[in-house]
Amino acid sequence: MFAKKIITETDHSGKVKNMPPLPPNKRFEIIVLDLDETKTNGQINKRAPHPDLKRRMQILGDVVNTIPEDMWDLPT
Repeated sequence: MFAKKIITETDHSGKVKNMPPLPPNKRFEIIVLDLDETKTNGQINKRAPHPDLKRRMQILGDVVNTIPEDMWDLPT
């Protein structure tokens, strides 16, 4: 199964413009994403720290070094 990405538009009544011809007697799964809505949701759902934490935190040491390196069980 191969995926094919098609970006198209709708007319003033909501009907799809420029739909490509499809082979007869086949089944298709079609996933529809509103590209205009996706752009705005991406900006709204952007994660950020709470504003009350701004300028109140200090990093005093290495935040990654939580356990000794020999306990990581890495291949040698």
